[in-house]
Amino acid sequence: MTEKATLEAPACGLEETASESARVPPTEPSGDTAALQAPGGEQAPGGQQASEPQESAHQPPDPTASAAPAAPTATDPALPREDVPSAPLLLAVEDVSESSVTVSWEPPERLGRLGLQGYVLELRREGALDWVPVNARPMMVTQQTLRNLAVGDKFFVRVAAVSSAGAGPPAVLEQLVHIQETIEAPKIRVPRHLRQTYIRQVGESINLQIPFQGNPKPQALWTHNGHALDSQRVSVRTGDQDSILFIRSAQRSDSGCYELTVQLKGLEAKAAINILVIEKPGPPSSIRLLDVWNCNATLQWTPPQDTGNTELLGYTVQKADRKTRQWFTVIERCRPTTCTVSDLIVGNSYSFRVFSENLCGLSASAAVTKELAHIVKTDIVAKPKSFVERDFSEAPSFTQPLADHTSTPGYSTQLSCSVRASPKAKIIWMKNKMDIQGDPKYRALSEQGVCTLEIRKPSPFDSGVYTCKAINVLGEASVDCRLEVKASATH
Repeated sequence: MTEKATLEAPACGLEETASESARVPPTEPSGDTAALQAPGGEQAPGGQQASEPQESAHQPPDPTASAAPAAPTATDPALPREDVPSAPLLLAVEDVSESSVTVSWEPPERLGRLGLQGYVLELRREGALDWVPVNARPMMVTQQTLRNLAVGDKFFVRVAAVSSAGAGPPAVLEQLVHIQETIEAPKIRVPRHLRQTYIRQVGESINLQIPFQGNPKPQALWTHNGHALDSQRVSVRTGDQDSILFIRSAQRSDSGCYELTVQLKGLEAKAAINILVIEKPGPPSSIRLLDVWNCNATLQWTPPQDTGNTELLGYTVQKADRKTRQWFTVIERCRPTTCTVSDLIVGNSYSFRVFSENLCGLSASAAVTKELAHIVKTDIVAKPKSFVERDFSEAPSFTQPLADHTSTPGYSTQLSCSVRASPKAKIIWMKNKMDIQGDPKYRALSEQGVCTLEIRKPSPFDSGVYTCKAINVLGEASVDCRLEVKASATH
């Protein structure tokens, strides 16, 4: 059978009477049932047949059990034993919560000749004398849930099978049922922004809200670097689901590791939050001007004695000329303690100052150089290179030769060529190897190395080989061409 039932637990007490259990139809006990007696010479509760020795051994001692019958009574002592069922099997607790308990069992081996009517579940509270039925009438279920129980209740449970002949021997649960509050192990959930170092500035407030879980409400305890908190500076408020640590005005001494411990009945969970309280650093301890050359100046300084309780991000270098006295930043977040300032104006004198910088910003003051850096104009001495005069002397050479030409009688003709020579070459024109200079029929021109011979109104007699010769002190060169003057056709 897999039937289930849900019942409310009865209010059990010493004042309850045997009439509670008389609601089950009574049957007459058989001769065997009347003959069985409970230990101590008393009859089993409710006139039921006594269970075997090993079953009765599981029942807690109850000196007054004969005074309070808890199961239906078998009234006929002549009723055979086979008419009543045997004890249910495998009675066990399935589940226990803060307000309910579920028990189950298996049907008995012997149901009786008259058939099974159901089961009666009974309980007896710790310290009480009477067994009180949970269900007034037999129910055909093999599992029941008792609800509306209170935390701290302790009781015994037994169940008996019932037929029309009466109730059989009960099966008693060996262990005591104890209703306890469900315990949830404590757990701390640290917010993401607190999983790394939490940085605050001096004077700011610190407000840490750390959620946690646990049932019942766990106990929360805070420590600072392994020691108890200073209640004059730090306040803690713990609720059901979180703990809040508050510092109104943080100081550098508040830096360190804050550990939250949540404890619950031997179980605990811990979480550590690192807090760093910082402020602006001090200025560099000293600064001096190492060297000045051309338009450059080299500075060197020493780190500050107070870094503001955190690492320095670098140094900021500024300059100011003596004329304007205005400060201009030239280098930001310089990591080393030395630097060179370039592009200074010639003729000016400069002062320099250096600030320290951390997460809070620049230091309130700066280290300033005592001496000025004078950028002096240097004398420029010209050092001309020795001049080597190049010799451009060159023997004559024709870059463009004469070209053969055909002319028409009566029309002036020009022959041209180009020559290069240094010094300037003398030009001589010849016809058929004969010098024609001074002949009025010819006019010779030479300009920018271009040599031209003009033949005025040539005739067939002017045909021949013309030569242009160029001569200077380094040598001579000549070029030739043929001129043909065609005679006019005769009709």
